Amino acid sequence: MKSSGRTICVIVAAGRGKRINQTLPKQFLKIGDRPLLAYTIERFEGCPQIAEIVLVVPEDYLAFCQQEIVDRYGFNKIQRIVAGGEHRQDSVWNGLKALPQNTDLVVVHDAVRPFISPEKISEGISLCADSKAVITAVPVKDTVKEVRELRVVSTVDREKLYLVQTPQFFDYQLLMKAYKKANQEGKYYTDDSALVEALGEEVKVIEGSYDNIKVTTAEDLKFAELLLSGGST
Repeated sequence: MKSSGRTICVIVAAGRGKRINQTLPKQFLKIGDRPLLAYTIERFEGCPQIAEIVLVVPEDYLAFCQQEIVDRYGFNKIQRIVAGGEHRQDSVWNGLKALPQNTDLVVVHDAVRPFISPEKISEGISLCADSKAVITAVPVKDTVKEVRELRVVSTVDREKLYLVQTPQFFDYQLLMKAYKKANQEGKYYTDDSALVEALGEEVKVIEGSYDNIKVTTAEDLKFAELLLSGGST
């Protein structure tokens, strides 16, 4: 296996979190005694293979993030904080453009997934050194139905279905190529690996964790507090 080279993480924290119905965007809400975003950054700060972190946040929270997250909690790997865009894909693109030219691998992660383990991050980086595109995902546990107009059309074979998570791991030049193509065509995708798939490139999968939840609703926030207090991650 070849060396993974210089690996930089882009943490996407540019959402407004309207579904959680709070004044602050959800990534800045506190779980316990710290903001959710601080827990997420800590996971990548503690991974020795991550050389640097770029944060992408709402434009009007640039100063807030620097003072209340980076400075307050003493994160050393955050070298740049950049403004997000209208859509997640725009925000990731802004983060990618901020990376130094000597970047080899890029790890893209949602700020509101605070329970990813450093070991899983390292596993993805190691595999990506050879495979160029790697995602974390978990098998679907429930029965899945295709439904139209509130009527069941079919039962889908769940053995082939996975729920995609972040982090996702990419060769930097490959992901830049994928983003440039999508931008030129005006196409938007729901995750970064879909842009790479659109190039015809293979994407490998490593099994994630069901604890690696995405905090989207008020109920998710309560579950995150339960996970934190229970120490299950």
